[in-house]
Amino acid sequence: MNHGSIRLFVESDLGEGAEAPATSLQAHYLGAVMRRSVGDPIILFNGRDGEWLAHIVELRRDRATLRASTLLRPQTVERELALIFAPLKRDATDLVVQKATELGATAIHPVLTAHSNTQRVNLDRFRSIAIEAAEQCERVDLPTMHTPVPLQQFLDGWPVGKPVAACLERSGAAPIQAVAAGLIVGPEGGFTVTELDVMRRHSFLIPVSLGPRILRAETAAIAGLALLQSY
Repeated sequence: MNHGSIRLFVESDLGEGAEAPATSLQAHYLGAVMRRSVGDPIILFNGRDGEWLAHIVELRRDRATLRASTLLRPQTVERELALIFAPLKRDATDLVVQKATELGATAIHPVLTAHSNTQRVNLDRFRSIAIEAAEQCERVDLPTMHTPVPLQQFLDGWPVGKPVAACLERSGAAPIQAVAAGLIVGPEGGFTVTELDVMRRHSFLIPVSLGPRILRAETAAIAGLALLQSY
């Protein structure tokens, strides 16, 4: 059996011999969905202690206990890559969080703009989506989820020495050509003139183009992260 076929995120500390309780949903997934049983191997990670080979030592309908045995991969530190985006409609936002996790974003910053589809986000939902994506794409960490703040407040608090690629449509900007610590993407209706003026006053923002076409906001986030990751 390929022990890498099932990979789960746990909150518990991991180490040789450490036991980690599974959630009720994980127990159901292991037993009822994947038909696993006591003694079967799986992989665990918690975002702190690396990736571990573990075995099921108890499995019931609503609970399971998993025991770590062998370190497979030590914890790594990802290159800083923040996604800053205006929340979209629910399905589009879910897609952005999922793909940002897969593409190595280390932080997700929702910012509120005049054209944002919503002024509220569910950070617990963001985290659940990120956990599922990390389990599937073999990350050993999770992106940090930040509370949404107005665009100007975010810009005023960002470190000046960390460049951010700003996706500005119809700006005549050059394509992404350098490493940046973050990517900022506007809402479906774009940034307002006032917001663009505010952004231009921050020297760490580097206007970039993602090509000749006007992209949906969620497409721009995915494409921009993929390009930045390639550097």
